[in-house]
Amino acid sequence: MSADDWQNGGFGLYLHWPFCQAKCPYCDFNSHVAAEIDQSRWKSAYLSEIHRVGKLTKGRVLNTVFFGGGTPSLMDPALVAAILEEIHKTWPTSNALEVTLEANPTSVEAGKFQGFRQAGVNRLSMGVQSLNDDDLRRLGRMHNVQEAIQAFDIAKKNFDRVSFDLIYARQDQTVENWRAELKEALSMAVDHLSMYQLTIESGTAFGDRYARGKLGGLPDDDSASEMYFVTQEECEKAGMPAYEVSNHAEIGSESRHNLIYWRYGDYAGIGPGAHGRLTMNGQRYATDTPLSPEKWLQRVENHGSGDNPHTALSISEQAVEFLLMGLRLAEGIDTNRFERLSGAPLDAEKLDSLLEIGMISLENHRLRATSQGRAVLNAVLRELIPG
Repeated sequence: MSADDWQNGGFGLYLHWPFCQAKCPYCDFNSHVAAEIDQSRWKSAYLSEIHRVGKLTKGRVLNTVFFGGGTPSLMDPALVAAILEEIHKTWPTSNALEVTLEANPTSVEAGKFQGFRQAGVNRLSMGVQSLNDDDLRRLGRMHNVQEAIQAFDIAKKNFDRVSFDLIYARQDQTVENWRAELKEALSMAVDHLSMYQLTIESGTAFGDRYARGKLGGLPDDDSASEMYFVTQEECEKAGMPAYEVSNHAEIGSESRHNLIYWRYGDYAGIGPGAHGRLTMNGQRYATDTPLSPEKWLQRVENHGSGDNPHTALSISEQAVEFLLMGLRLAEGIDTNRFERLSGAPLDAEKLDSLLEIGMISLENHRLRATSQGRAVLNAVLRELIPG
């Protein structure tokens, strides 16, 4: 592996804010509800970690910053400003530095949008999830459709780049219901939409209900698949094609931060439960942190690092990760880069088989999953992953 392979994807920074006002029943992210949050204590921990990671990655150009969660819009704008000020002191940044913050569309948080913009945030990602009030209640969301629309309008006044998320294949949702809702969403959209199929994860409230047979009305596999293809069709017609399995954007408005993940660049993860991939001294490492907010804070305060011990990734592990991430993209992967990472080419017989049934395309060393292939991407990947 080339020591600078990560430069094919760039370098980003992910900061995890672990707190929410309430825990959504479908959510398996590392999020917590807390009565009180000492934001000054969190500020000290974040700044300390930025300083530490900056020494490990000294001189790199930082392309993106992403505040994820949890609900980062619960942060004080002054805390976001302090973090971004420290980031600018620590790394040279791209002239087109993208700074994204995830937000929920409640009126309390919408009032902070101007403060976030002044702090240096230039892209907002909003968790709308549904344009149906009954479904919002089922999903445990704390806003209604009207509040979401009002918050979205405020966001558009403060940010040139605004994205929002929707969940489909919800309880009692039909294909035509979804088509109508999607058209409404596209009429509102600025430049980017993320659409995720509802998945029932173990350890969540929905997972527990499903296990007890109490989560009725979920669409069958055929209906959910049809909703996926409706999503591709309607977004394509609206000029927001899929650039990744679940993400749609106007050309040039893709999430630059997420592209770092999918193009297998390097990214530092700061905060409880944050993951990273960092190349140091020619070796790429996987990084992670304790899930518990309090344990992460204590580790930073007492040991000067919030990270668990780093894990060196083998050549084969890196090649598999590159394949898993890159084939999610419509642009696919460079097979020459795969061979440099893995030390061996992809299996020609398996490539021929997938080409024959229309699951992939291969031209000028560029391997892509077709639209049919991306719909069953896990099956395609199982064929291609070495061993």
